[in-house]
Amino acid sequence: MSENIERVKCLIIGSGPAGYTAAIYASRADLKPVMYTGLEPGGQLTTTTEVDNFPGYPQGIDGPKMMMDLQEQAERFGTQVRIGMITEVDFSKEVGGIHKACVDNNKWIEAESIIISTGATAKYLGLPSEQRLRGGGVSACAVCDGFFYKGQDVAIVGGGDTAAEEATYLANICNKVTMLVRKDYMKASKAMQHRVENTKNIDLRYNTEVDEILGDQVVEGLRMVNNQTGEKEEIDITGFFVAIGHKPNTDIFKDWITMDDTGYIITEGKSTRTNIPGVFASGDVQDKIYRQAVTAAGTGCMAALDAERYLAEIETEEDIEKPQTRPETV
Repeated sequence: MSENIERVKCLIIGSGPAGYTAAIYASRADLKPVMYTGLEPGGQLTTTTEVDNFPGYPQGIDGPKMMMDLQEQAERFGTQVRIGMITEVDFSKEVGGIHKACVDNNKWIEAESIIISTGATAKYLGLPSEQRLRGGGVSACAVCDGFFYKGQDVAIVGGGDTAAEEATYLANICNKVTMLVRKDYMKASKAMQHRVENTKNIDLRYNTEVDEILGDQVVEGLRMVNNQTGEKEEIDITGFFVAIGHKPNTDIFKDWITMDDTGYIITEGKSTRTNIPGVFASGDVQDKIYRQAVTAAGTGCMAALDAERYLAEIETEEDIEKPQTRPETV
């Protein structure tokens, strides 16, 4: 490590709704936060054409524009937003210890507190047509985008609890939902399977995979293939939802932070505290249930408040431990 290492009071890793909200609160608490955006500044919302369910935007807002607004607000209070990727960390396990983070395998930063807001990445099928039509009818969040397909025919791929839950959600607002399950059974719980099977406007297709998503600018149809017979079929749809899971962006923290078996950071109780003193986690990196922009923002607020209280307690303890000197008497 270089001898000339930058020291900051609060380092925020990640720049989605959780990271920017944490930055706003940390800045207002005079923690002088420094944020590194990661490879995808703004997070998953930068791939969303319209956000219609975030409070405060009665007419909806374009996803990238919303993230620009959040960045501008964070910077107005003094957050330093820097383009860069944290590639390695070295966390102190002691209360009051100094944590270290490496930027782009080059520069090391020391931080008195760290807020992890690196989010999670939706898993996609990997089809060129799927990537081309992201934002044009392809979505990895039915709760976020399903409203735009009200009364229309859509399709969803996946066989777990998330897919089952999102399929039934879509069935409540869409005309028809075609659900593609790769195997001859669903991985979802029995209760969720029964819910799907008992929903009349869900067309459940087992042993079925996506061959191609049809459309030039927007989704217009779906060509699916039976992986047992090889038979292909095309249907007309306007929305295609992928529900095959998410991967939390936590690889660089795995040697330090306690996680569940899928890589989501475990936080203490209703707080954002991790097992490392002074390190906090917010947003989708620790939330595999809700995964909404508004819930991520809420935990970003919590993380900043937790960091502020942690640093205040450390400063109080340091003041108590300082030797008391008596004034000289004449």
